[in-house]
Amino acid sequence: MLEKYEHTLQNWIEGIVESGDDDALFASGYLQGHFAVVLSQLEVEENQDLSCLSAKMQVCLDLAKEELGEQDYKLVEDAWQALRQQIAA
Repeated sequence: MLEKYEHTLQNWIEGIVESGDDDALFASGYLQGHFAVVLSQLEVEENQDLSCLSAKMQVCLDLAKEELGEQDYKLVEDAWQALRQQIAA
């Protein structure tokens, strides 16, 4: 399951690098760091399904809301929703 998440992330980021604007690049880079932390946490857990990934990412987004301005947070939140949809597909 983790390999699928990593593979989807890499494909998603490649697409953004090829055609994304500065905002998309910022959001994907920021999200990539949090996503890597969450994947490392999931490595040691039995449950690695999408709902567990989403719950852990929500904790990261909650922290991001404190770190980022409102506009930047919205970019990151939207980026997570886009990535989550690709993972779910």
